[in-house]
Formats: sequence, structure tokens, C-alpha cells
Amino acid sequence: MTSDPTPPTLTVVVPCYNEAERLEVGPLLEFAGGSPGANLLFVNDGSTDATSERLAAVAAQRPDRVQVLTLAANSGKAEAVRRGMRAALDAGAQLIAYLDADLSTPPRELVRVGNALARPGVEVAVGARVALLGTDIERSAVRHYLGRVFASLASLVLRARIYDTQCGAKIFRATPALAAALAEPFISRWAFDIELLGRMLAGAGTAPPLPLTAIVEVPLQTWHDVKGSKLGPGAMARTLFELGRIGADLARRRQTRSNA
Repeated sequence: MTSDPTPPTLTVVVPCYNEAERLEVGPLLEFAGGSPGANLLFVNDGSTDATSERLAAVAAQRPDRVQVLTLAANSGKAEAVRRGMRAALDAGAQLIAYLDADLSTPPRELVRVGNALARPGVEVAVGARVALLGTDIERSAVRHYLGRVFASLASLVLRARIYDTQCGAKIFRATPALAAALAEPFISRWAFDIELLGRMLAGAGTAPPLPLTAIVEVPLQTWHDVKGSKLGPGAMARTLFELGRIGADLARRRQTRSNA
């Protein structure tokens, strides 16, 4: 992600559940092929359609850049991402990103987001869907306004001002703080992004809390709603209730650390 002669190894985790009909691997392979040190790790989350066959064919096509982690049963996006990120850490990746399988965020955007890691002290870069002049951000009005409510509540839970917690494009340095934050399964099936950032900010295990300055948001240039999303407005609304459980868990973690 930098101009160094030997770029750090990057693993992009792509969770997949019944994605056989809409999984577009072309842009992902193009990204990996054009980015030195970049690899793709597809996590097949117990799919019941032809996703397994599609991913096997992709891995056979580019075994040097593509790996597939298969979960025996559907565990939800949160667990699929967590398992994929832990596998990337175990394999020695220096940078770990995750990206939604629908490619609502084009893979090339990871380059822009990841460039923020070149700033001193930055360990996490988060894509943000901000409809600014000159950008190509297409999001339904319902999802946009629900997202604004959700982000406002998430900011309270995280004790950090953040515009977009749920954009499926994030990149992390492989650090003890990240490993500790991924040690336990997430509470939420969908709002795991908040849990992951919250655990790093609160401190997990023996890893100290991450300073707010270590996390930056990067406005995306391109993002499009993709038909067939598994998280509709109803599910988004239900996810709001999960914030309470996440908030309680983060409060417990902060209290435990302050008492230590």
C-alpha cells in the first residue's frame, strides 16, 4: 500500500454466503494481480448454493493469490470476517482488510483507504460513504437516513466521533491490539465493525487501548447500493437494538481495565 520497494503483505478477507449468483471475482483478481503483496481470502460461510464450486474454481485459477476458508455451518458475517482475519494474522499478513462480496465498494478503493496507513501512528483506516461533490456515492434514502441514526448512536457507544461504522471497506495493521480484539466471537451478527473498533479503543486482553488518533476515516470516491443485499431496512433497524448489548460489553471492558 506504500511506495516501498517491498510493499507489506496484504490479505483482503471477503465473506461469502450464497453468493454464487452475484459474486464478481474479476475486479478482485485484477486488484490482487495489480497490487504487489496482495492476496484474497474468501471465507465460505456455510453456503448452500454453488458458492463452494465458484470459489474452488477461482482458487484453482490463481492459487498464488487466492485462498478459500470454508466454515462447515453458516455462522453469520461477523464470525466469517473474524475467522478470516484471524487466519490472515496466523499466516503472517502485515495488513488485513475486509470487503463485502457484493463489491459495493470497488476493490480499487482499498488502495485509497490503505494509503492513510502511511500517516504516523495510524493503525486502522475506515472507508466512509460521504456523498460529496465529485464523488459517485449511490445509496438509497432509507439506508442513508437509517445509517445516520445508527452512526450517531455508534459514536456514543464508541465514545468517538465517527461518520460511517458500517462501510464494508476497512484495513488494519497486524498488531497485538488487532489480535486481542479478534480473540473472542462478536456479540452482534452485523454490527461487528463497532465491536471490533470498540475493543481496540477500550483495550482487549493485554493490549493497551488504542488512541483515537490511530483510527482515521477516508471518504470513498465510489460506492453503489447493490441489489440482493442481505441487510435490508428491517434488519438494519433490528441491529440498532444490538448496540445496547455492545455498549454494555464495552463498558464492562473499560471498567475491568480501569480496575486492573
